[in-house]
Amino acid sequence: MSDISIIGAGAFGTALASQLAGTDGPTVTLWARDPEHAAQISEARENARHLPGVSLPTELAVVNDNGAFAAPILIMATPMQTLGSLLVEHREHIGEACVVAACKGVDLERGKGPTGIIEAAAKKAIPAILTGPSFAVDIAQGLPTALTLACADKRTGEMLQSALSTTTLRLYLSTDPIGAELGGALKNVIAIACGACIGAGFGESARAALMTRGYAEMARLAAALGGKRETLAGLSGFGDLALTCTSDKSRNFRHGFALGRGELPPPGVTTEGIATAEATLRLAKRYKLEMPITEVVAALTSGTLSAPEAMAVLLSRPLRKE
Repeated sequence: MSDISIIGAGAFGTALASQLAGTDGPTVTLWARDPEHAAQISEARENARHLPGVSLPTELAVVNDNGAFAAPILIMATPMQTLGSLLVEHREHIGEACVVAACKGVDLERGKGPTGIIEAAAKKAIPAILTGPSFAVDIAQGLPTALTLACADKRTGEMLQSALSTTTLRLYLSTDPIGAELGGALKNVIAIACGACIGAGFGESARAALMTRGYAEMARLAAALGGKRETLAGLSGFGDLALTCTSDKSRNFRHGFALGRGELPPPGVTTEGIATAEATLRLAKRYKLEMPITEVVAALTSGTLSAPEAMAVLLSRPLRKE
């Protein structure tokens, strides 16, 4: 049995696996849902489908078997909307593992973030979340990256911080998983808005305004759900927001950019901000919060509003204090 299993052989899961397995530390296994994909990665020592050009360490085992879920540390690098069902499917193997979410979003069905989904699906597990400003290709290439590792249990968090840090991947510990996961989820919504802003030609000043007012929405919801505002000021909030709203490496930014230009976004790309906007609006209504940027993003991604119409809605709102 490996010490660490990374569940999900997408770009981010593969990047984490390549870095963690390339150290003198724990034994690392990468699990792929598709057995043929697992075999291809294992043989070629490259994930050509999701992370081409990155050679994987020979120490990294790539598998499809259920035994990967029995590791004491599980990193769930899966799409947010499939996290719950995958955990339930393999619950008997998980037991009392530390389950670290490496996905960002709010579950549409339950209105919960990743750690809440872990608690509900794997009741004996200890939940944590790994989040912050990071692109898979940067991690895979060994470029310096800093992330937030949030776990309500401080002792477990310290153990995970030590186990998952490398010479180029620096983890900062937090005991506020709610704030950390909401920062990681909601910045995707704002990134779609910023992409649409640039795609429609509204300019850099408009993007800066969207980022700033979007950050206010993020902090407002986090506080309502029990998160700490200072957490949102860290890597998992402000840091991730700055990265994804300004780089075309961001899938959410690219999705918004295409919509801003009046084009269809590329098919087959997981864009977590779409479902997150819808789920967040439900939470906002429940807690009686105003989240106008999130509201127009939900309308934009569903085709109800165009980018010019969405901007007009925001600009026509009543004037108020900052």
